[in-house]
Amino acid sequence: MNYIEALNVIKEKQRLGSVPGLSRVSALLTKMGNPQNSLKIIHIAGTNGKGTVAHSVADALRKQGYRVGLFTSPWVIDFREQIQINGKFISESDFSDLVFTYGDSDTTEFEFITAAAYKYFADNSVDFAVIECGMGGEGDATNAIKSSRISVITSVSMDHTDYLGDSLEKIARQKAGIIKENGVCILYPNPKTKAVFEQRCRDMSARLVKVSETGDYLKNDVAVANAVLKELGICAKADKPDIPARQETVNGFMLDGAHNVDGAIALSKNLPQEKISAVIGMMKDKDIDGYLSVIAPKCAKIIAVSPNIPRAQNCEALAEIAKKYCSDVIAVKEPLKGIVLLKKEKCFRLVCGSFYLAREVRKELLK
Repeated sequence: MNYIEALNVIKEKQRLGSVPGLSRVSALLTKMGNPQNSLKIIHIAGTNGKGTVAHSVADALRKQGYRVGLFTSPWVIDFREQIQINGKFISESDFSDLVFTYGDSDTTEFEFITAAAYKYFADNSVDFAVIECGMGGEGDATNAIKSSRISVITSVSMDHTDYLGDSLEKIARQKAGIIKENGVCILYPNPKTKAVFEQRCRDMSARLVKVSETGDYLKNDVAVANAVLKELGICAKADKPDIPARQETVNGFMLDGAHNVDGAIALSKNLPQEKISAVIGMMKDKDIDGYLSVIAPKCAKIIAVSPNIPRAQNCEALAEIAKKYCSDVIAVKEPLKGIVLLKKEKCFRLVCGSFYLAREVRKELLK
């Protein structure tokens, strides 16, 4: 099986969408010999900041000479970027071999990729496996593990309410599900949901390490990463990582995939006071009005687009919401056409609202 054939197998699994629960991924991991049980796992859940913390921890450990597996999602540059060892994507041949051997399993795309990551990391004897949850915690495929070296909870806010619950407390309970018995939990400053994690740690006889508020989202994330390193007993300092589509500067454009209100607030703090033109595309299951209420008032012009995915919000509907907060809004269905228009703007240029949008247009921005 070659790499293209392997990707086609994965595309077939995409049709199953997201299905919470651990039975399918656990069955596949059992078939693989339960590789997750041999790993020292740093398990990260939360709404925002998971990727930043994961990359910060992995980068710091690698610089100290450790062999580090990193599992994150979603991908932006290359599908294989979700599974890395010491900053190198899993090879096309290694990925294809995993799909050839286990691709007929009854799993969703995310369940399969999660199991593949655990198998790949175990086969390559990593010293640590830094694992980012998908969207939940307790029922997330990454949680098919008996124990973790450290559980990490980043910023918790309203997102994925159809799956995780319609209140912050319910969402926090889902995230808290990764905290293991007699384990250690590093907690981002979450004042509204702190009690949920405190109770979970008491129930699981786990030790809770609370990170102090710094007044800045990114500084909080880095502080969480440094708390992880301290807990591991490793004398190293975490830094802000360079991650695709996380307030990334690409050839004169700012590219950001955050898609909820807290993500919008974090982005807004790093936008200039000068005139801003933006291409914005979002998924219809997000709090679009909440996101746009933060970002759109900062824009002089918005080009609303529809990313090429069934979950995407119609560009005309998105434009109508954006008009509540910005006087110059147009709708262009194709994201790449929106980018062509954005390139003509002689001001600060922003592309935001979805990692799917970032994935679709990043190569065009590099031209």
